Amino acid sequence: MKPKVLFLCTGNSARSQMAEGYLRHVASDKYEVLSAGIRPKGLHPLAIEVMGEIGVDISRQRSKDVRQMLGIPVHYVVTVCDKAKEQCPIFPNTYKFIHWSLEDPAAVGGSEKEKVEAFRCVRDQIIRKIEEQFVPAGYLARQLRHPSQR
Repeated sequence: MKPKVLFLCTGNSARSQMAEGYLRHVASDKYEVLSAGIRPKGLHPLAIEVMGEIGVDISRQRSKDVRQMLGIPVHYVVTVCDKAKEQCPIFPNTYKFIHWSLEDPAAVGGSEKEKVEAFRCVRDQIIRKIEEQFVPAGYLARQLRHPSQR
């Protein structure tokens, strides 16, 4: 049985969805990956767009309520925002709780270009954190297409 990783966010619309998609893309043979939100809002279109830029399709993912996950044995719970950490329910028998304090790219105002850039910045932070904590050194299940290679 593969260990389950749950990425938890407030709305399960961007950060946790991007993390779910990326870890599944690079290490689905090592982990079962889930995401949920305290108050799910629906998948943000810019999250889909910026993940697509690196060859990760999250368009079929859906926002889920964290209450749906209660009772499921989860090995790793990763909160990706401070509010989710504060409101995270108890997951008995969890091996490790991890907290990443990532800014909400959906809260960024400004031009469309500025909003997309905020999503890219958070996406790249998520990639670094996943590769540091979940992907063994030198291991990538698949080659990613980076924006500079488009």
